[in-house]
Amino acid sequence: MRTRKQRTKKVTGLAACVVLAVGLLVGCGGGQSQTDATEVADWSEESDDAAVEVDPGDTMLVDLVPDLGYPDRTSENFKVRGTVNMVYVWSATPEVDLQLLGPDGELVAAGETDYQGSLIFRDLAPGDGYRVQQADDTEDYTGPIAVVSVAGSFPGEEFYESQTLDVGYGYIKMRDGNLLSYFLALPGPADEGPYPTLVNYSGYSPSRPGKPVGGEAELFCGIFPILCDAPSYASGLIMGMMGYAVIGVNVRGTGCSGGAYDYFEPLQILDGYDVVEIVARQPWVKHHKVGMVGLSYPGIAQLFVAKARPPSLAAIAPFSVIANTATTMIPGGIYNIGFAMEWIEHVLNKAKPYAHGWIEELVAQGDTVCEEHQLLHSQMLDVIQKAYDNPYYNDEVAKPLDPSAFVHEIEVPVFLVGQNQDEQTGPHFPVLFGKMTGSAGPRFTMTNGIHKDGFSPQIVAEWANFLSFYVQRKVPYITPDLRAMVPYFMEQTYGAVLEVPAPRFEHYTNYEEALADYEAEKPVRVIFESGAHPDIEYGAPQGTFEAHFDAWPIPETESSRWYFHPDGVLAQEPPDENGGASAFQHDAEAGDRSLIASGSVEALHPDWAYGQPQPGYALSFISEPLPEAMVLIGHASVDLWLHSTASDADLEVSITEVRPDEMESYVQVGWLRASRRKLRDASTELRPIPSHLVQDEQMLASGEWNEVRVEMMPISHPFRAGSRIRILVDTPGDSMALWRFDLLQHENVPTHTVAHFGDFPSSVALPLVPGVEVPTELPDCQALRAQPCRQYQPYKNASGQLP
Repeated sequence: MRTRKQRTKKVTGLAACVVLAVGLLVGCGGGQSQTDATEVADWSEESDDAAVEVDPGDTMLVDLVPDLGYPDRTSENFKVRGTVNMVYVWSATPEVDLQLLGPDGELVAAGETDYQGSLIFRDLAPGDGYRVQQADDTEDYTGPIAVVSVAGSFPGEEFYESQTLDVGYGYIKMRDGNLLSYFLALPGPADEGPYPTLVNYSGYSPSRPGKPVGGEAELFCGIFPILCDAPSYASGLIMGMMGYAVIGVNVRGTGCSGGAYDYFEPLQILDGYDVVEIVARQPWVKHHKVGMVGLSYPGIAQLFVAKARPPSLAAIAPFSVIANTATTMIPGGIYNIGFAMEWIEHVLNKAKPYAHGWIEELVAQGDTVCEEHQLLHSQMLDVIQKAYDNPYYNDEVAKPLDPSAFVHEIEVPVFLVGQNQDEQTGPHFPVLFGKMTGSAGPRFTMTNGIHKDGFSPQIVAEWANFLSFYVQRKVPYITPDLRAMVPYFMEQTYGAVLEVPAPRFEHYTNYEEALADYEAEKPVRVIFESGAHPDIEYGAPQGTFEAHFDAWPIPETESSRWYFHPDGVLAQEPPDENGGASAFQHDAEAGDRSLIASGSVEALHPDWAYGQPQPGYALSFISEPLPEAMVLIGHASVDLWLHSTASDADLEVSITEVRPDEMESYVQVGWLRASRRKLRDASTELRPIPSHLVQDEQMLASGEWNEVRVEMMPISHPFRAGSRIRILVDTPGDSMALWRFDLLQHENVPTHTVAHFGDFPSSVALPLVPGVEVPTELPDCQALRAQPCRQYQPYKNASGQLP
């Protein structure tokens, strides 16, 4: 193993204070901290620990704005609001029966209020004459209530112009009268603006009131005012120090925002539209256009809001997002009961009344608006149950939650970043690269690494360029003060000293010329071998080299097909008629195992649990040493001819690199429940796309060879000359740091057999991109970020019986 440069510097003066400031990034950097492999302590870009102090008299209320013809109604015993396809009821008697009557007095719906006296009637047809009454008191009812459609809900221009947003904590009024809580930080006095402005919109705590970062850092608020009024999300702190106004807004039903939570319901998207339009009209907003930023939840939210095309949205920069809710929640048709379900439960728990300490503190200080808003929070939709109730893809439930189905509608410039081993949202994000055909300025970056690596300097530098061009509209520039401090707060975040790359545009004096040259660049950026840079502490998020391409999938991609052979051989020629078959047993316990033995995947050197395949429970096929380098970028397809002693099979396929030094590096993985093997018409040789439609479910035919194509998640990895390609087939598990799988339950342990002969030649199609130069040496195996390494051990496959 090569010796790494251990770079340490004494932190003094301004830098020492900034270390204190950006310590926020450790707790709010978009990732999580675990005490063990399964416990997740911090899921978001937030930090809830510190107390907040707000003057309710100055910051709690907004000026009233015109309603849209459906004002709140009040009976003697409860309050009611009509909204888009719903009616809200709150301040009623707990556990009392209510009725919703239609325009002609007919009973439309009935329900019981919850323990707080709240109830929401959902999925209503638009109409003007609804009313609510107590079932046992027909004299106590509201006046007429208007329920509107999405199309009929849009307000006039005066609605967006009528609100004034002040610095600090406050509320924004939505088109239906609902208030969302916000926190606004400016890089200077409002009257010295306007400032380029960014919105962070999520169900975490972006609206939590700001606080000083503490310590001597407060001495430098004259240079970076945000240090003494810091938001609770990392993208706000970073961009606030770069001179942007940043506003964090809690989605409906979370934080101190009114309403009830539902996962990306239409109202949440309409609210995002309204937030963009209201913020953009503030006098301190430069160009009266805003950008959206954020990692994970606030990254995903940008996709949904941008598809609604708010006119004042300038650009979005989503980091670490899903390509499709289903590919994270039910990868390959198998429920992810690890991160996906735990995240849903976490968000639901944080959407409950008074779920955050800062909410309790604001209410205790006199925020009666926040206090009243908690009444409807107990009416959040149980999206966990909704997920289990909808295991198949359908246009009504699944498609609206599938960004890959709608991102072509996004028109603004997009800066999308993801990591191939993302332990939270997953590795499927590059699917969106090829779908964003409507974006006026797309920029895509993929690299190996973990969920929070979008905040590494190799990404932040280009993120700053993008936002400068499309939100600030000026030649990109990072001040010397900020550039000097980056290494120190990167050490706080990643455990290693990292510097901002050399500026690329600071020599330009003309914005239009710089923009033209920027837009002439290739939009797809692939960073290789993050963690292995020879001049930086190994494991830190900095790649060794990168390549740029015109489109996704990479136009030059070739399908490199490799066939399974007897004795675990992987070769480019098909097997002969006597090739036979190999078999493995289902491992019922695999789904509960992860790649982390202890501690956090975010550690600079994680404690990996990258064990060897167990005899009888896996298949292994390995090539001869490669005569020349192969660079793989894109999806891969593992095409199996399978029969089983069971009617269904949960399958996992993995690709690794077995290096000349006999060390083996994890590269990528994919999953499929065999009964979900029916493919969409859009499938290709390199990317099988399961339909996941209920009518396409098909059990394995007994005693026959079944063609099963397993989609391997996107790869970007160089295999150097002398390395060998290894393909593993086994039971899902042991393959992700935080994902776990709800596997099929079998009365008898099944045996799955894979053919490799004549008419049934199982194989893998790999995405070879020729012409990509690999300019660096083979890195330390332990260095690659989020790609654990182990000593290679030969494996003997069990022989399989032919049907």
